[in-house]
Amino acid sequence: MQDQVINNDAIAINRHPPGDLAIWIFILAELSVFAVFFAAYAFTRMNNVELFNEYQLTLDRKAALLNTLALITSSYFVVRAVAAIKLNDTRGCARWIWAAIGMGFLFVLVKGAEYAHHFGEGINLSTNTFYMFYLSLTFFHFMHVIMGMVILAAVALKARRGGYSDQEHTGVETGASYWHMVDLVWLILFPLVYVMR
Repeated sequence: MQDQVINNDAIAINRHPPGDLAIWIFILAELSVFAVFFAAYAFTRMNNVELFNEYQLTLDRKAALLNTLALITSSYFVVRAVAAIKLNDTRGCARWIWAAIGMGFLFVLVKGAEYAHHFGEGINLSTNTFYMFYLSLTFFHFMHVIMGMVILAAVALKARRGGYSDQEHTGVETGASYWHMVDLVWLILFPLVYVMR
């Protein structure tokens, strides 16, 4: 009987997604936009396989893999931040979030170097269909990374000032949910644009 009560409590706790409901509406809207982008990329690629395969080889897969590892690591740090605040460890929460932001900066630096290389070669949106999709998709994601870093920085500053606790940490979960969405999109974008042939 006691086990059943505990199980019912666990179910009640997991009934709602973490964070604020508004962020989930925003996340679903953003994922829908990315889904349309991905579908358009896949459809266009089917009709231009040789072009896409040829220019895909000009991309830096090692840089993209480094960015993938950076975002996965940053998501782990965000998970640790949420776990810390649930233990009322506000300083630990802030430290883990700053570590996640550090990984976000690494992503931005590596991606920025990729863009600098391409732009230095005279590549832009009008170069060809592949680069139009590559630059559009990755830059749209790039801007989401920057926005996510701003959100996480606001959460970290509030956590450092004691603005969250084990009883009230919706803001931490909200920021974490957005950051996980950014990570998820890259985990689809990376194989789709850099690897799939």
